[in-house]
Formats: sequence, C-alpha cells, structure tokens
Amino acid sequence: MTKHQQIVDILTGIEEEMRAVDLWQGQPPAADAFESKLPFAVDTMSAHEWLQWILIPRLYAVIEQGSALPSAFQITPYFEEHYRNDAESARYLTLLNHLRTLDGLFA
Repeated sequence: MTKHQQIVDILTGIEEEMRAVDLWQGQPPAADAFESKLPFAVDTMSAHEWLQWILIPRLYAVIEQGSALPSAFQITPYFEEHYRNDAESARYLTLLNHLRTLDGLFA
C-alpha cells in the first residue's frame, strides 16, 4: 500500500469515528471562520471543525493533485490538549489513535 493510500485509509477512519462520536457536521462554519491566520484556526473554529473543514480536505486535495506531502506533521498533541479536560474524553480515544497514526506517516 502506498503512503497516499495509507493516508486516505486513515482519513476515512477519522471521518467514520467523528461521525460515531457526533463530531461530524453537516454544514461548514461561516465563511469568515476560514479566514483565520492562527494555527488550527483556534480563534474561529473548534478542533473538530478545523479537522473536518480544513485539514481533511487539504490532504485529499494534495493527494488528488499529486502534490508533495508535508515532510513533517504532528497534530495529535493539539487534540490531546483540546480533549484533555472534557468530561467524556474517553470517547475520543479512537479518534486520537487515528490522529497518532496519521502523524506517524509524516514523522
């Protein structure tokens, strides 16, 4: 399996898990939310919104266009911190495992 195929499989798993824990949204955030200049759009989107509406589509676009993949990548620490104080943090363990696997492909 190629690295591109591995990434697609992981992204599919991320989407499936986000749906399973009711994080996947049917509608995107307001247009101005996409104009954020901060990492992870922390000032305009929640962590799962950024994942769904920014990262996942960008990675698919890079793969579809045959562009170079990022050489270094690590998003799991942000999500671990984001969910750390959540009373239901255990429900995000599978999602975090998918994110760790994705990070590992870019290590």
